[in-house]
Amino acid sequence: MSDPLQPLVDLPGVREAADRARDALGVVHRHKTNRRGWPTTAAEAAVRAARASASLDGGSTELPAAGEAGDPILSGALRVGQALDGDALTLLQSTWQRAPLQALARLHLLAAADLVDDQELLGRPRAGSGVAERLDGLAQLVTGGTDAAAPVLAAVVHGELLTLRPFGVGDGIVARAASRLVAVSTGLDPHNLGVPEVSWLRRQQAYRNGAAAFASGEPQGVGSWVVLCCGALEAGAREATSIADAAAG
Repeated sequence: MSDPLQPLVDLPGVREAADRARDALGVVHRHKTNRRGWPTTAAEAAVRAARASASLDGGSTELPAAGEAGDPILSGALRVGQALDGDALTLLQSTWQRAPLQALARLHLLAAADLVDDQELLGRPRAGSGVAERLDGLAQLVTGGTDAAAPVLAAVVHGELLTLRPFGVGDGIVARAASRLVAVSTGLDPHNLGVPEVSWLRRQQAYRNGAAAFASGEPQGVGSWVVLCCGALEAGAREATSIADAAAG
């Protein structure tokens, strides 16, 4: 059976961009601070990622003071960030590898808890429009349906969830978190040190244009999105290096 992502991997520039992303993240994992101190740097990366991800969806980047409710979008992004850190990440990663749709439901519950009036909608994909079928296809890719390089798979998962908007609210935060789960579970970024969200925030128009190009389904557009995401992973590794350098004093 042919690999559904192989035509994408063969597009101009995709392999090279994926290789650069993988190499950059490998370097940051070998940083002297991250050899033993990675739990501290990963926690900082999670907060930075949450703030940037919230901002991309129109939320605040200002962390609330103790006892304050804070911006609901940021609060959801921070809850997602906590689920992608430490022991919670181990549990979520295990769910992602065997039942990715359950993991997506969990991410949505965390991201959108303060954004919907009907709590029964949390974690439940929208009906119709082929949502269930496309989610099933995505789950098959994640659970062994492709041999494509991890950066490519992360970009496809990210782009597909942005395009599909399976829950109708909080989908951007869920999509970016899912791309992180791909990076962790494939060993691309096993300690979740990278912060690609900062790059996407700095290049918001390119990010939105890239997502629209992916949604078009045109090979050139899909390829440009993958290259963009690989570049963000590479930039996220530089952000992780700055975190490690600061932690080293």
